[in-house]
Amino acid sequence: MTVAGPASTLLAESVARQREALANLLREPLALAAEACSRAWPNRAGLNAALTHALNALPACKYMYALDTRAIQLSDNISREGLIETDYGRDRSDRPYMNEAVPNQGFLLSQAYISLRAKRPSLTATQIVRDEDGRALGFVGADFDLRDLPITGKLYEEPTYWRQIKGDPAIRGAVFHQTRSDSQMDQNLDTVLGVMEELMAERGVFHGKLHFSSSRATIWVVDDPYRYRLLDIHALTDPDTCLIYPRHPYPADAVVPKDRIRPVLDNLRALRFMDETFYLRAGSLNIFNGMVGLTFSCDGSHYLPWDEFLSKGYDFWASGKSLG
Repeated sequence: MTVAGPASTLLAESVARQREALANLLREPLALAAEACSRAWPNRAGLNAALTHALNALPACKYMYALDTRAIQLSDNISREGLIETDYGRDRSDRPYMNEAVPNQGFLLSQAYISLRAKRPSLTATQIVRDEDGRALGFVGADFDLRDLPITGKLYEEPTYWRQIKGDPAIRGAVFHQTRSDSQMDQNLDTVLGVMEELMAERGVFHGKLHFSSSRATIWVVDDPYRYRLLDIHALTDPDTCLIYPRHPYPADAVVPKDRIRPVLDNLRALRFMDETFYLRAGSLNIFNGMVGLTFSCDGSHYLPWDEFLSKGYDFWASGKSLG
Protein backbone atom coordinates (compact mmCIF):
# COMPACT_ATOMS: atom_id res chain seq x y z
CA MET A 1 0.00 0.00 0.00
CA THR A 2 1.27 3.48 -0.89
CA VAL A 3 1.78 5.99 1.91
CA ALA A 4 2.22 9.75 1.81
CA GLY A 5 5.90 9.79 0.78
CA PRO A 6 5.57 9.33 -3.01
CA ALA A 7 2.83 11.97 -3.21
CA SER A 8 5.10 14.39 -1.36
CA THR A 9 7.81 13.60 -3.89
CA LEU A 10 5.47 14.40 -6.79
CA LEU A 11 4.54 17.69 -5.17
CA ALA A 12 8.21 18.55 -4.60
CA GLU A 13 9.00 17.76 -8.23
CA SER A 14 6.19 20.02 -9.41
CA VAL A 15 7.44 22.85 -7.18
CA ALA A 16 11.00 22.32 -8.48
CA ARG A 17 9.82 22.67 -12.09
CA GLN A 18 8.02 25.90 -11.25
CA ARG A 19 11.09 27.28 -9.49
CA GLU A 20 13.40 26.39 -12.38
CA ALA A 21 11.09 28.15 -14.84
CA LEU A 22 11.11 31.27 -12.64
CA ALA A 23 14.88 31.12 -12.23
CA ASN A 24 15.31 31.01 -15.99
CA LEU A 25 13.29 34.21 -16.27
CA LEU A 26 15.36 36.01 -13.64
CA ARG A 27 18.97 34.96 -14.22
CA GLU A 28 19.81 37.31 -17.08
CA PRO A 29 18.11 40.47 -15.69
CA LEU A 30 19.82 39.95 -12.30
CA ALA A 31 23.22 39.38 -13.97
CA LEU A 32 22.85 42.62 -15.92
CA ALA A 33 21.79 44.47 -12.76
CA ALA A 34 24.84 43.15 -10.90
CA GLU A 35 27.14 44.24 -13.73
CA ALA A 36 25.68 47.75 -13.72
CA CYS A 37 25.98 47.96 -9.92
CA SER A 38 29.64 46.88 -10.01
CA ARG A 39 30.47 50.03 -11.98
CA ALA A 40 28.82 52.24 -9.35
CA TRP A 41 29.94 50.34 -6.25
CA PRO A 42 29.59 51.37 -3.41
CA ASN A 43 28.12 54.79 -4.24
CA ARG A 44 24.55 55.01 -2.93
CA ALA A 45 23.25 57.34 -5.63
CA GLY A 46 24.93 55.33 -8.36
CA LEU A 47 23.51 52.07 -7.07
CA ASN A 48 20.05 53.62 -6.83
CA ALA A 49 20.26 54.73 -10.45
CA ALA A 50 21.51 51.35 -11.70
CA LEU A 51 18.81 49.46 -9.83
CA THR A 52 16.05 51.83 -10.92
CA HIS A 53 17.00 51.08 -14.52
CA ALA A 54 17.22 47.33 -13.82
CA LEU A 55 13.75 47.26 -12.26
CA ASN A 56 12.24 47.92 -15.69
CA ALA A 57 13.37 44.48 -16.82
CA LEU A 58 11.62 42.80 -13.86
CA PRO A 59 7.94 43.79 -14.09
CA ALA A 60 6.88 41.43 -11.27
CA CYS A 61 9.58 42.64 -8.86
CA LYS A 62 8.49 44.47 -5.73
CA TYR A 63 11.85 45.79 -4.45
CA MET A 64 15.49 45.80 -5.54
CA TYR A 65 18.50 46.69 -3.40
CA ALA A 66 22.27 46.25 -3.10
CA LEU A 67 24.03 44.63 -0.13
CA ASP A 68 27.68 44.37 0.83
CA THR A 69 29.28 41.02 1.67
CA ARG A 70 28.01 41.30 5.27
CA ALA A 71 24.43 41.79 3.95
CA ILE A 72 24.35 45.47 4.98
CA GLN A 73 22.22 47.46 2.54
CA LEU A 74 24.16 50.01 0.49
CA SER A 75 21.25 51.33 -1.57
CA ASP A 76 17.72 52.45 -0.88
CA ASN A 77 14.88 50.07 -1.62
CA ILE A 78 14.01 50.59 -5.27
CA SER A 79 10.29 50.26 -6.00
CA ARG A 80 7.94 51.32 -8.79
CA GLU A 81 6.68 54.06 -6.51
CA GLY A 82 10.19 55.46 -6.13
CA LEU A 83 13.03 55.24 -3.62
CA ILE A 84 12.36 53.99 -0.09
CA GLU A 85 15.14 55.36 2.07
CA THR A 86 14.27 53.72 5.38
CA ASP A 87 16.08 50.46 4.57
CA TYR A 88 19.41 52.08 3.73
CA GLY A 89 21.98 50.57 6.11
CA ARG A 90 19.68 47.70 7.08
CA ASP A 91 21.30 44.44 8.16
CA ARG A 92 19.64 41.64 6.18
CA SER A 93 21.99 38.89 7.35
CA ASP A 94 19.23 37.14 9.31
CA ARG A 95 16.78 36.94 6.41
CA PRO A 96 16.15 33.47 4.94
CA TYR A 97 17.53 34.32 1.51
CA MET A 98 20.88 35.36 3.02
CA ASN A 99 21.29 32.03 4.78
CA GLU A 100 21.12 29.76 1.75
CA ALA A 101 24.21 28.51 -0.07
CA VAL A 102 24.81 30.54 -3.24
CA PRO A 103 25.66 28.36 -6.28
CA ASN A 104 28.96 28.86 -8.12
CA GLN A 105 27.39 30.97 -10.83
CA GLY A 106 26.39 33.48 -8.15
CA PHE A 107 22.62 33.40 -8.76
CA LEU A 108 20.17 32.13 -6.12
CA LEU A 109 16.41 31.92 -6.12
CA SER A 110 15.51 31.53 -2.46
CA GLN A 111 12.98 29.20 -0.95
CA ALA A 112 9.64 30.89 -0.36
CA TYR A 113 9.22 32.61 3.00
CA ILE A 114 6.73 34.91 4.74
CA SER A 115 7.66 38.56 4.31
CA LEU A 116 8.18 40.74 7.38
CA ARG A 117 5.96 43.63 6.34
CA ALA A 118 3.18 42.26 4.14
CA LYS A 119 3.13 38.85 5.93
CA ARG A 120 2.67 37.15 2.56
CA PRO A 121 4.50 34.30 0.80
CA SER A 122 7.50 35.82 -0.97
CA LEU A 123 10.84 34.88 -2.45
CA THR A 124 14.06 36.70 -3.23
CA ALA A 125 16.49 36.34 -6.11
CA THR A 126 20.08 37.33 -5.38
CA GLN A 127 23.10 37.74 -7.65
CA ILE A 128 26.69 38.20 -6.53
CA VAL A 129 28.27 41.48 -7.64
CA ARG A 130 31.94 41.16 -8.63
CA ASP A 131 34.64 43.64 -9.54
CA GLU A 132 36.78 43.46 -12.68
CA ASP A 133 39.09 40.94 -11.01
CA GLY A 134 36.23 38.64 -10.05
CA ARG A 135 36.27 39.47 -6.34
CA ALA A 136 32.88 39.54 -4.61
CA LEU A 137 31.71 43.03 -3.69
CA GLY A 138 28.28 42.07 -2.43
CA PHE A 139 24.86 41.18 -3.76
CA VAL A 140 21.93 42.52 -5.73
CA GLY A 141 18.62 41.43 -4.27
CA ALA A 142 15.17 41.37 -5.88
CA ASP A 143 12.07 40.66 -3.78
CA PHE A 144 8.92 39.14 -5.25
CA ASP A 145 5.45 38.64 -3.83
CA LEU A 146 4.32 35.18 -4.97
CA ARG A 147 0.96 36.55 -6.09
CA ASP A 148 2.72 38.90 -8.54
CA LEU A 149 4.80 36.22 -10.25
CA PRO A 150 3.80 35.02 -13.72
CA ILE A 151 2.17 31.62 -14.04
CA THR A 152 4.92 29.26 -15.14
CA GLY A 153 3.15 25.94 -15.50
CA LYS A 154 -0.08 24.00 -15.44
CA LEU A 155 -2.03 23.31 -12.28
CA TYR A 156 -0.53 20.61 -10.08
CA GLU A 157 -2.44 17.36 -10.47
CA GLU A 158 -3.24 15.52 -7.27
CA PRO A 159 -2.18 11.84 -7.41
CA THR A 160 -4.99 9.30 -7.46
CA TYR A 161 -3.36 6.31 -5.82
CA TRP A 162 -3.73 5.04 -2.27
CA ARG A 163 -2.40 7.39 0.38
CA GLN A 164 -2.42 6.87 4.12
CA ILE A 165 -2.00 9.73 6.59
CA LYS A 166 -1.58 9.16 10.30
CA GLY A 167 -3.67 11.30 12.61
CA ASP A 168 -3.35 12.83 16.05
CA PRO A 169 -1.06 10.66 18.25
CA ALA A 170 -3.17 11.55 21.30
CA ILE A 171 -6.26 10.09 19.65
CA ARG A 172 -4.41 6.99 18.48
CA GLY A 173 -3.07 6.44 21.99
CA ALA A 174 -6.52 6.56 23.54
CA VAL A 175 -8.34 4.51 20.92
CA PHE A 176 -8.62 1.40 23.14
CA HIS A 177 -10.36 3.47 25.81
CA GLN A 178 -13.31 4.32 23.58
CA THR A 179 -16.19 2.46 22.01
CA ARG A 180 -18.52 3.42 19.23
CA SER A 181 -21.86 4.93 20.21
CA ASP A 182 -24.80 4.81 17.86
CA SER A 183 -25.34 8.23 16.35
CA GLN A 184 -28.59 9.45 14.85
CA MET A 185 -27.11 8.74 11.43
CA ASP A 186 -26.30 5.17 12.46
CA GLN A 187 -29.90 4.65 13.52
CA ASN A 188 -31.25 5.92 10.17
CA LEU A 189 -28.54 4.79 7.80
CA ASP A 190 -30.80 3.15 5.22
CA THR A 191 -32.57 6.44 4.63
CA VAL A 192 -29.36 8.50 4.77
CA LEU A 193 -27.61 6.33 2.17
CA GLY A 194 -30.68 6.39 -0.06
CA VAL A 195 -30.75 10.19 0.03
CA MET A 196 -27.01 10.43 -0.64
CA GLU A 197 -27.19 8.02 -3.57
CA GLU A 198 -30.02 10.03 -5.13
CA LEU A 199 -28.15 13.30 -4.69
CA MET A 200 -24.94 11.96 -6.23
CA ALA A 201 -26.44 9.87 -9.02
CA GLU A 202 -29.31 12.12 -10.09
CA ARG A 203 -29.06 15.56 -8.48
CA GLY A 204 -25.65 16.96 -9.43
CA VAL A 205 -23.72 16.28 -6.22
CA PHE A 206 -20.16 15.40 -7.25
CA HIS A 207 -18.53 15.24 -3.82
CA GLY A 208 -20.21 14.03 -0.67
CA LYS A 209 -18.84 13.41 2.79
CA LEU A 210 -20.72 11.58 5.52
CA HIS A 211 -19.77 12.44 9.09
CA PHE A 212 -21.20 9.39 10.81
CA SER A 213 -20.26 10.32 14.37
CA SER A 214 -21.74 13.83 14.20
CA SER A 215 -24.72 12.90 11.97
CA ARG A 216 -24.17 15.40 9.18
CA ALA A 217 -23.00 15.54 5.58
CA THR A 218 -21.23 18.11 3.42
CA ILE A 219 -21.92 18.14 -0.31
CA TRP A 220 -20.72 20.03 -3.39
CA VAL A 221 -22.86 20.39 -6.53
CA VAL A 222 -21.67 20.77 -10.12
CA ASP A 223 -23.78 23.87 -10.76
CA ASP A 224 -22.27 25.72 -7.77
CA PRO A 225 -18.92 24.04 -7.06
CA TYR A 226 -17.36 26.84 -5.01
CA ARG A 227 -19.78 26.49 -2.08
CA TYR A 228 -20.47 23.45 0.04
CA ARG A 229 -23.86 22.62 1.50
CA LEU A 230 -24.31 21.26 5.01
CA LEU A 231 -27.04 18.68 5.52
CA ASP A 232 -28.00 17.94 9.12
CA ILE A 233 -29.63 14.72 10.22
CA HIS A 234 -33.13 16.10 9.61
CA ALA A 235 -32.32 16.81 5.96
CA LEU A 236 -30.55 13.47 5.54
CA THR A 237 -33.48 11.50 6.89
CA ASP A 238 -36.09 13.31 4.80
CA PRO A 239 -36.16 12.11 1.16
CA ASP A 240 -38.01 15.33 0.27
CA THR A 241 -34.61 17.01 0.62
CA CYS A 242 -33.81 15.67 -2.85
CA LEU A 243 -36.54 17.87 -4.34
CA ILE A 244 -34.60 21.08 -3.67
CA TYR A 245 -31.72 19.86 -5.86
CA PRO A 246 -32.73 19.86 -9.55
CA ARG A 247 -32.29 16.74 -11.67
CA HIS A 248 -28.91 16.77 -13.38
CA PRO A 249 -27.53 14.41 -16.04
CA TYR A 250 -24.76 12.26 -14.61
CA PRO A 251 -21.49 13.88 -15.73
CA ALA A 252 -19.93 12.18 -18.72
CA ASP A 253 -16.43 12.83 -17.37
CA ALA A 254 -17.07 11.30 -13.96
CA VAL A 255 -14.54 8.59 -13.09
CA VAL A 256 -16.94 6.67 -10.88
CA PRO A 257 -19.68 4.83 -12.81
CA LYS A 258 -23.13 5.83 -11.70
CA ASP A 259 -24.06 2.29 -10.66
CA ARG A 260 -21.00 2.05 -8.39
CA ILE A 261 -22.03 4.89 -6.09
CA ARG A 262 -24.29 2.71 -3.96
CA PRO A 263 -21.71 -0.07 -3.49
CA VAL A 264 -19.22 2.54 -2.27
CA LEU A 265 -21.79 3.90 0.18
CA ASP A 266 -22.62 0.39 1.36
CA ASN A 267 -18.93 -0.26 2.00
CA LEU A 268 -18.79 2.88 4.12
CA ARG A 269 -21.67 1.47 6.14
CA ALA A 270 -19.78 -1.79 6.66
CA LEU A 271 -16.71 0.05 7.94
CA ARG A 272 -18.84 2.10 10.30
CA PHE A 273 -20.09 -1.04 12.05
CA MET A 274 -17.08 -3.34 11.63
CA ASP A 275 -15.78 -3.03 15.21
CA GLU A 276 -16.70 -1.28 18.45
CA THR A 277 -13.16 0.13 18.82
CA PHE A 278 -11.91 0.56 15.25
CA TYR A 279 -14.65 2.06 13.12
CA LEU A 280 -15.25 4.68 10.45
CA ARG A 281 -15.91 8.20 11.66
CA ALA A 282 -16.26 9.88 8.26
CA GLY A 283 -16.20 8.80 4.63
CA SER A 284 -16.32 10.69 1.33
CA LEU A 285 -16.59 10.06 -2.40
CA ASN A 286 -15.67 12.35 -5.31
CA ILE A 287 -17.04 11.10 -8.63
CA PHE A 288 -14.63 13.20 -10.72
CA ASN A 289 -11.29 12.12 -9.31
CA GLY A 290 -12.71 8.78 -8.21
CA MET A 291 -11.26 9.00 -4.73
CA VAL A 292 -12.75 7.66 -1.52
CA GLY A 293 -11.70 9.32 1.74
CA LEU A 294 -11.82 7.46 5.05
CA THR A 295 -11.18 8.69 8.59
CA PHE A 296 -11.23 6.09 11.34
CA SER A 297 -11.69 6.22 15.10
CA CYS A 298 -7.90 6.10 15.56
CA ASP A 299 -7.76 9.33 13.48
CA GLY A 300 -5.89 7.59 10.67
CA SER A 301 -7.01 8.63 7.19
CA HIS A 302 -6.92 6.89 3.83
CA TYR A 303 -7.48 8.22 0.31
CA LEU A 304 -7.80 5.58 -2.38
CA PRO A 305 -9.45 4.98 -5.77
CA TRP A 306 -13.06 3.84 -5.62
CA ASP A 307 -12.42 0.52 -7.41
CA GLU A 308 -9.54 -0.35 -5.09
CA PHE A 309 -11.78 0.51 -2.16
CA LEU A 310 -14.46 -1.88 -3.41
CA SER A 311 -11.90 -4.62 -4.00
CA LYS A 312 -10.82 -4.68 -0.35
CA GLY A 313 -12.78 -7.16 1.68
CA TYR A 314 -14.05 -6.81 5.21
CA ASP A 315 -11.14 -8.82 6.63
CA PHE A 316 -8.62 -6.34 5.28
CA TRP A 317 -10.05 -3.43 7.26
CA ALA A 318 -11.22 -5.44 10.26
CA SER A 319 -7.66 -6.56 10.99
CA GLY A 320 -6.93 -3.00 12.15
CA LYS A 321 -3.37 -3.16 10.81
CA SER A 322 -4.11 -0.86 7.89
CA LEU A 323 -6.05 1.82 9.74
CA GLY A 324 -3.09 3.99 10.81
